[in-house]
Formats: sequence, C-alpha cells, structure tokens
Amino acid sequence: MEVTLLGTGAPAGLPRPDCPCAACATALGPDARAATALLVDGALLLDLTPGAAFAAARAGHSLGGVRQVLLSHPHDGPPVEVPAGLPQPVRVPDGRELTLLTGHRVRAVAMDAGGTGYAVTGPDGRRLLYLPPGGAPAGLETATAESYDMVLADAVGRPDALARLRAVGSVGPTTDVLAVHLDHDVPPGGELWRRLAAAGARAVPDGTTLVVGAYEDVPDVPRRTLVLGGARSGKSVEAERRLESFPDVLYVATGGTRGGDTEWAARVAAHRERRPGSWRTSETTDLVPVLAADGPPVLIDCLSLWLTDVMDEVGAWDDAEWAGGGEKALRERVRELTEAVRCARRTVVAVSNEVGSGIVPATASGRRYRDELGRLNAAFASECEQVLLIVAGQAVVLRG
Repeated sequence: MEVTLLGTGAPAGLPRPDCPCAACATALGPDARAATALLVDGALLLDLTPGAAFAAARAGHSLGGVRQVLLSHPHDGPPVEVPAGLPQPVRVPDGRELTLLTGHRVRAVAMDAGGTGYAVTGPDGRRLLYLPPGGAPAGLETATAESYDMVLADAVGRPDALARLRAVGSVGPTTDVLAVHLDHDVPPGGELWRRLAAAGARAVPDGTTLVVGAYEDVPDVPRRTLVLGGARSGKSVEAERRLESFPDVLYVATGGTRGGDTEWAARVAAHRERRPGSWRTSETTDLVPVLAADGPPVLIDCLSLWLTDVMDEVGAWDDAEWAGGGEKALRERVRELTEAVRCARRTVVAVSNEVGSGIVPATASGRRYRDELGRLNAAFASECEQVLLIVAGQAVVLRG
C-alpha cells in the first residue's frame, strides 16, 4: 500500500494567509505546506483540499483513478470545488466500515473532538491510521493485538493522541508516525524536527510517496536527557513536552510541599495543571531507587532541589562539617546518582538549573552551592545521550 501526502499542513495551510508570525515568515520552500490530504494507492482520497489535483500531478499521480473521497473534518478554509470525475466527498459514520472494489477496507474511528479518523487496511494487509487535526481517538480502553504500520496524526497539536495509541498498543516500536496538519505553533526546520523526534515521529515534505510497512528511519527517543536552563527559561515545559506523547509517565518532584508557603504551592499547582492527567506524581529526593526500577518514563524536576536536600543532609553549609566529611559525603551521593543514571533501563528526562553564568554569590555557602550544582550538572550530563540548554524558551542542543 502506497500513500502520497498531497499536503501536510493545517487546514489553512502553512504559512497562513496574511499571518505576520515568525513561523509563517520562515515557512518557505520545502517548509511550506498545503492543507493535509492523502492519496492511497491512487484509489482512495482522504480529505479534499484546494489544489488537490495539481498537488497530485506535481507528485507524479492523477486523481483519475480515485474511487472514494472521505472527509475527516469540516473544512474551514476556502470553498473547495470537486474536480470533474471525482466522486462526491462523504464522511463515514463512526464505527462504519467500507470495502472498496480495489480491496481496501476503511473503518471510521470516533474522535474525542470534531471530525472522523480512518483506519485503512490495504489489499496487502498493511494498516494505516489517519486522524483529523486536533483530534484523538475516543474509547480506546483495551490493548489491541496488532499495531498500525503507519499513523498520520496531529503530533504537534495533540501529542496525547499518540500517548493513547501507545497505551493500547496501536503504536508500537515499528510504527512509522508521521506528523500532519502542521501549523505555525512550532517554527519549521530544526525546531520542528527536534520536537517530533522527541515524540518518536517525523515529518516529510508535501508530495512525498511512502510505502506503508517499509522500514523508515524513525527517530529514536533519547533514553536519557538532561534539560538545563535559568529561571523561567522554559526548561520544565520543554522537559514535559518531551514525554507528553507517552502514557504512564512518572513525574518525580524533588521540591516537596513546603507547608505554609503559598507562593510555592501556587507554583506546584501550575505544574500539576500543565501535566497530562495520566501521569503519576511522586514527591521524593530518593532518586537512586527510582532510576534503578523498571517502569515507564520518568521525569525528574529538578536536580537543583535534590542537591539542596543532599547538602542539607551532609551539613554542607557549615565550614567545619564540610571539611570534616560533608564534602566527601556529597561526592559519594553524586557518584551514586550518576551511577544510577548510567545503569537506568527506563527513559529518563531530568531538569536542572544553570546558575554558573550569573552574578557571583555574595556568600561562601552560595558560592559552594553554585560550584556543586555545576559539578552535578556536568556529571549527570556525561551519562545522557542528549543535553539541552533552554534560553528564552528556545532549546539549544548541546549533545545528541
């Protein structure tokens, strides 16, 4: 089964008409995208968009052999005229299955938002799933026996859709996940590829033809990642974004509750509201057992608070205690943590502050903390496949 992506953009296309944003200004050449439409084996068209016939011709195909046109979402762009000879577009009711004369079977999948998804099985038995923009499958409760060979979904706008599909086995290690309905939420180019790679997905230019089930170089999700940044740089948002397309994430909060501190409670509440509801939270600084255990991906936020707790335990703030064994005890705790990261079998994303580029602290204890955090960050980063530095909400890849 072959799929030609006549377009891969949002319903209004990319760049959006008359939009002055930076993402639209740079969406030129191969980064420009027409509204998403799929041509399957020249016989099935999923979504009719403006200029579909010309897009097919540019890709070396014709719509003359199309026997069925299915709509996945109400078109909110310019009016679309049905080209001569093309069947009238229809939407299939949820749960209904069609069998085409070409041997393709199409089942309508219910969404949790407006629109309809389509599961297509080709004559060769290969399976693909196409989801509309802004939608995720509804009613996925039990594990499926077989994963799709290809999934085309709004991976940027609805990463939780991939999480749901992974939770029931519909997306597996060999599933080719393609991002479609791409809008101006993310700058095109390197930033888009980086975000998609973190979700185990990829994007292709308009006009690309793919063979469903053929091996593709699907991005590997880094097993261990350290996200560094200053205050309010966006480091926690970036760390959470890297795991939001995966189910059953364990969020390890090292800051505790700090009873009576209303400002801290507001910060904690804001973080909780931002996280997917399926994530579990553990408030602990005992990170070694967490890293040693098998289980779902873990997000640690953050190492700087872990260090504060450990320095409290070893008496690092008192010069006499520091010289009398506190420094040695801290070095051992950091060694244990980095050893645990090295041996961890689960996916790990950790957050830490980068404080070494600012004003030199006025106190000896402040300078000690700054130095030890720099050493901890360096040691932890040495055990990670990917290290990011977040500056003004922008990710700078330091490794990986």
